[in-house]
Amino acid sequence: MNGRSPIMQDGLVLSLDQVLARQSFKWRQYSPGVLAACVADMDLGTAPAVRTALAQLLQRVDLTYPLRDGRKADRAVARAFAARMHRLYGWAAEADQALVLPDLVQATFAAVMAFSDPGDGVVVQVPHYAPFREAVEGTGRRLVPLAMRAGADGHYFDFEALERAVDARTRVLILCNPHNPTGRVAIRAELEAVLAFAERHALVVVSDEIHADLVYPGARHLPFASLSAAAAARTVTLNSATKSFNIAGLRCAVAHFGTAALQARFHARVPARLTGAVNNLGIDATVAAWNDGQPWLDAALAHLLAMRDHLAETLRRELPAIRFHVPQGTYLLWMDCAALELGRPAAEFFLQHARVALSPGEVFDAGAPHCARLNFATSRPILDDILERMIAAVRAHQRRPVHA
Repeated sequence: MNGRSPIMQDGLVLSLDQVLARQSFKWRQYSPGVLAACVADMDLGTAPAVRTALAQLLQRVDLTYPLRDGRKADRAVARAFAARMHRLYGWAAEADQALVLPDLVQATFAAVMAFSDPGDGVVVQVPHYAPFREAVEGTGRRLVPLAMRAGADGHYFDFEALERAVDARTRVLILCNPHNPTGRVAIRAELEAVLAFAERHALVVVSDEIHADLVYPGARHLPFASLSAAAAARTVTLNSATKSFNIAGLRCAVAHFGTAALQARFHARVPARLTGAVNNLGIDATVAAWNDGQPWLDAALAHLLAMRDHLAETLRRELPAIRFHVPQGTYLLWMDCAALELGRPAAEFFLQHARVALSPGEVFDAGAPHCARLNFATSRPILDDILERMIAAVRAHQRRPVHA
């Protein structure tokens, strides 16, 4: 693809100056000169449909309590979610069974608290997105690890080890698919194995599918609740337009309950008022993204695919000691840097010696300080600068004399 993104218009790819002009946590938490490849924001714009919806809202100064088509405004988000699930996956997700709320982390905490009690076990993949662990341990539950074992072409569930870890008080399984941080997209057989395990142990499955839109050719996302009526009956699906359309700051997400009975169980312990309400901006942006933003998303995916492949090719050529699997989804690369013998956690090394900020491996797995997660959702010039700095830092480290 000659090293360039196929489409460079409509705010798709931003320059370094444009990125630095943002008041972004990803870029502003570090000192000037550090290149950020950590927080899961994209150095891209967002869909024209989203920008138009926001501009219209601001033009009419409509920052009031929202109503859409005579109904509570969050129902517009629920309907857009249900329509998108049917259009993309043939899944008949009922809009009335969708809770719209500001944040998926909030939804994870709420689901853990609704379907388990303090002291109960909650299954979480390892490595995992850090707030999953916080939702378990921060509410007095026990984390039951579901190891993601590295195989020939990706990371897989280790159910044999999990069977030994669960007990009669294990209540919930938090599933992340596509998986953060490894980028693994589970196939039907794997999801059916998760379902069989959940049925065997009477578990509620909280399925975080926020990266569902970010899947590359050769893989396909399958919503867990769409597997069967039995799967739906025990599944809370978490989703949002925020990752794929780069609108995380607008705070709008969906927790969908596979049945009305499951929804009633949730609300028996988590009052509706406790999960808050979304705002006008998040509502209209999400609806515009899910209903009309697909052309932009297709262009963004083409760009991310080019960056993924360029990153993988460069690391294989220049830093072959770094072990990784090319992600099937997300814009995140999970790197095992143990063979580099850096003498310190990998992310710490690259921040100090390359001025590149990666997400520390120990955030995802306490036993993996030798790993780091790299966000490649950026422009080719920024990604090249990141790679050049990392390569130079490793080579300088390898040239240092070894002292007895």
